[in-house]
Amino acid sequence: MTSFDGTYADGPDLAEFAGLLADRTRAAFCLALLDGRAWTASELARTAGVARSTASAHLDRLVRGGILAEERQGRNRLLRLATADTAEMIENLAARARSRPAPVRSLTDANRRRALAQARVCYDHLGGAPAVAITDATTERGLLAWDYGPALTTAGRDWLRDLGIADDGPNASWRPHVRTCLDWTEQRPHLAGAVGAALFRHALESSWLVRRSTTRMVTVTDAGHTALRTRLRLTDDALVRPAAPAGTSTGSGAPGGGGGVST
Repeated sequence: MTSFDGTYADGPDLAEFAGLLADRTRAAFCLALLDGRAWTASELARTAGVARSTASAHLDRLVRGGILAEERQGRNRLLRLATADTAEMIENLAARARSRPAPVRSLTDANRRRALAQARVCYDHLGGAPAVAITDATTERGLLAWDYGPALTTAGRDWLRDLGIADDGPNASWRPHVRTCLDWTEQRPHLAGAVGAALFRHALESSWLVRRSTTRMVTVTDAGHTALRTRLRLTDDALVRPAAPAGTSTGSGAPGGGGGVST
């Protein structure tokens, strides 16, 4: 009988790929890049609290591993998550990771964390309490069906059309048409894929949502509350994440329900 040496002759090297994220600096880069922007190496180094030379070595490894993509603009090296699938994988892992609360050093810091947990950019779609509420409401109203995974119904396509959102169908692009992410604060699925991205763009263009510059934080405006109440019968309470008890972190570390892939 031959002994197993811990390797496979063929197949993906999952251990090597997982090792790309098994470092706090590289993980911090990936979480920051969930805002969907391209960042300079210097910006990422400051965010992770490391030297530029240290950041460059970590970024090189993430680019070689296919997690990040890079481009040059003059002397600047710009980096972003390689694909939407990569972003959803990072969010999914974050939703399943144990929370590691850091000390709150100021009221501003506490408010920033609370706002990020409440509503945020999840690469190219919305994450947080409003995103989960929208997903629940579209399901309850029969706009989204779950018989064979999430899919738009005929009523859902009509609803998008009424909003002025063109729905090109599931075969129009490389993106999955409808997909869900496991929300890392709510521990439940929120809408992603091409439909989730289109709905997020529409909400921004219609001023239902406002992005806070240079951060992932998003605010639901008064116009957004009115539109979601009218379009999906969502109450204001449904769009707000309950405040965490004093002394607890804003995120949950327990694996949560809902299928799909996560941000």
